[in-house]
Order: sequence, then C-alpha cells, then structure tokens
Amino acid sequence: MYAIGCDVGSQSLKGILLDPDGRVVAQASAAYDVDYPRPAWAQQDVAVWRAALADVIGSLLQGARIPAGEVATLGLASQVDGVVAVDRDNEPLHPAIIWLDRRATDQARSMGRRVSPAEIRQRTGLNLDASHVAPKILWLRDERQDVFDRAAGLLLPGSALVAWMTGERVVDHANASSSLLYDITTGTWSPDLLGAFGLDAGLLGDIRAAADVAGPLRPAAAASLGLTTSTRVVTGTGDEHGACLGAGGIVPGIVIDITGTAEPVCVAARTPVIDETGLVETHGHADPRVWLVENPGFVSGGSVSWFRTAVGGGSAAELDAEATAGSSPGADGVTFLPTLSGSTTPRWNDEARGVFAGLSLNHGRPHLYRALLEGCTFALRDIVDRLEAMGLAGDEIRVVGGGARSPMWLQMKADVTGRTVRVLETDEATATGAAMLASVAAGFVRDLDEAVAQGVRLVDRVYTPDPSTAAAYGDAYGRYRRLFDATEPTFGAGG
Repeated sequence: MYAIGCDVGSQSLKGILLDPDGRVVAQASAAYDVDYPRPAWAQQDVAVWRAALADVIGSLLQGARIPAGEVATLGLASQVDGVVAVDRDNEPLHPAIIWLDRRATDQARSMGRRVSPAEIRQRTGLNLDASHVAPKILWLRDERQDVFDRAAGLLLPGSALVAWMTGERVVDHANASSSLLYDITTGTWSPDLLGAFGLDAGLLGDIRAAADVAGPLRPAAAASLGLTTSTRVVTGTGDEHGACLGAGGIVPGIVIDITGTAEPVCVAARTPVIDETGLVETHGHADPRVWLVENPGFVSGGSVSWFRTAVGGGSAAELDAEATAGSSPGADGVTFLPTLSGSTTPRWNDEARGVFAGLSLNHGRPHLYRALLEGCTFALRDIVDRLEAMGLAGDEIRVVGGGARSPMWLQMKADVTGRTVRVLETDEATATGAAMLASVAAGFVRDLDEAVAQGVRLVDRVYTPDPSTAAAYGDAYGRYRRLFDATEPTFGAGG
C-alpha cells in the first residue's frame, strides 16, 4: 500500500507517492495560472485544482506502475488564506478568492471598527489584515449576496477539495487559525468574533486534527481522480504548515524559511504567544502539540521572477553567477525593498511598493540582482531577529522551496542572520509534509515524530556565517532599514 501527499499551491500542484518505509516512489506536478480580473484581485477556478490533482495522481500511479487500489490514503497541504463558497453538493459557486487577493480591505477596516485590532490579535494571534479569510467572506456577503445566500460552506482551499472528495466539510487547526475567527486559547471557532461579524460557524467546517481521516473518496471523485473508493482522505493542512512538517519543524527553535513566491518564516512554539509588535503571527500547526509562529511572507521568489521578466537575464542560476562575478556584499551601495505587493516586514503595510535606491552610472544588472537577494535576506533577518527576541529562534535555519537551490543565496542567509543554514534532500517539503499526514493515517508510522525521523533528510553541506562579510552586510542592512523608514510615508501617495 502507498500514501499520496499533494501541495496545492497558487502556481502549481505537486505530489509525491510514499511507500510504507517512507521512500519516495514517484513525483509529479501540474502548473496553472492565477487570474487577476481587477487590480488587487487574485482568484482561481476550483476546477483547475481538481484537474491538476487528477493529472498529478495519474502521473504518480503511472510512474510507480501501481494499481489505483494500492493507494491507502491521500493528504493535501494547500494554500491558506483563501475562501471558496460551495453549495450543498460542495460545488463552487464563485472562483476561489486566494491569499494574494486584497479586495477586502474595506471589510477588514469595518471589522476593526466592531472589534479592536488589538483584541483580535489577542484572541486569534493574527493581525487584522485583508489577506485573511474573514474579510473575504464579508466581501462576498457585501458584494455577492447571491453567492453568500446560496453557500452551504465557506471553506478554505484545501477544505473545499476535501469536501468535494469526501462530502465532509472539515478544516484543521492550522487552516482554521488563518481565518480571524479561530480562538487560539480554546482551539475552536470564536463565538464572540462570529457574533460580532454576523457569521455562522456551521459554514466554516468542523475543526479536526490534520492527520484525522475525513472520509473515503466518493465514487464520483474517485472516478475523476483515477482512484478507488478504498482510498481515505485526511483532513490535511496549510502549505507552509506542511512544509514545516516536511522539514522537521515540529521541534521548537528550528527556523523554517520557505523561499517560494512568498517567503513565510516560521518556528514551532510549545504554547501560543502573542507578538505585540505584530511582525509575526501565531497559527495552529499541522502537529497539534505545538503552535506555528510565523511571518506569512514577503514577495521573495516573486521578486526574482519579476526581475527576470522585467530586467532580463537567463535562469536564476545564471543571474547568481553574474552577481557573484560582478558585485560584492553590499551591492556597492544599491538597496532593494522586497515590497512589490505590500510589506509584511519590517512593518505590515498594504500600500508599500518595491524600491531600488542608491543607483549610479557604474551599476549594472549584477548589482541590481545582488541587491534584490540582499533585500529579501534582510527581510528574513527582520523576522529572525524578532523570533530571537521572543525567545523562539535557535541557531539553525532550514531553507525549503525554490530558493534552496541557490548556494549564493543560502550563504548570504547564513552571513546576514549569523546562523547555520541547511537544506533538505527533497525539493518538495510541502508535499512531503502532506504525505506524512497520510502515512500516519495509513498506519505506516505511529505518529508525526516517527514520520519526521523517517522522512526528513538534510544534505551534507552546511552553510555557516562568513565573518569577513559581517561589516558589509551590517552597513547594507542599516541602509535597508533607513530606506524603508524614509519611503514608507510616500507609499500610496498620489493614488
């Protein structure tokens, strides 16, 4: 028998097939696009996720040459902070409003007039921000009442897929805790917050542990996915929560740096903690014994993708080589703010936009690209420094995601943060975390501790801080912070 874990991201769906010994038997992926129908809007058709899930599962079965009946369990680690309105048959009534979407800013402000942002943070561990789920639900009620009135469920992305597959509307603590409606002190939906905003917990799904079985595949879903009704589907978790599980981030002190389109920075904590500065938030974890303290991510890999499109150049590896040969730490005075889509560090600001500064006629693409990577790394330092001040960050950072393929960037992270940096053998930490949940449900392992011990493998190379770069990066980090302070008053000015 086998277990499948899938990472349902915003740009692609990736899957792995595990055998009972935790070996990866097959991997597959399917890409798709985000729709941007209006400024600040970002949405996806749920049918695209379903089709990608079917494609990936079919490729896994074909690659491993196993029959569909051999798949015991299926687990998802899905993009968080989205909402899908579904009808009684769990069919979508509206495109999924995903995490990148900022249409609900007015609704977030309205929530803050009913309950103070400080009280919301104390209750939920979150900042009152339009990226989270509740403002998006309120947007549907305000702007698409026809959809809201017909909705039998207002679900996060992973929950919407699980509901289609099993008929059960469930959500794990990690996903629920991104809603602004979950009480981190009780681990339940908050009656007070639901009442304040006029929402019904019955529409949000039953809260369960991530590794709990939601149910078997329904016949129609099994046929669509190329599986059988003997496959059981677990509740699943969020994508960064799955990545932290897949990287072994269930032990307090290990910082997990997920360098994808955005760059969440996370650490496990034994108890829920509140950051009064609001730089980091507290979420549930895929492992119910701990909490996940995180900054949900600045535009990191997305900045690299933008640079490659806007400025030109080859692959990220080629740009790395060019920057290494043509520039040095500190980028010869060029500074970049990784705020192309708002900022979550050093302060949260929806209206922040990207900035290059310090340009001279002698600067070229190598300086710009190095400055871009440095700006993203300084943002990482902001968060790690805050976690350290809260007594949560240890001496090791584990980097997962596309950024883990860049030795230049990994060394920069070690130099700037003053910490050891390591990477995993697998490129698919999120799908691995989802597969770990499925393996626990299948009985392949006793618990998540055994799943992590069996499945987390680190490469031998260790990146340690280079003292010779400390002065240059210290000066450059100071420029980065001063630049943010100086430009923040101009963000949003003039429309």
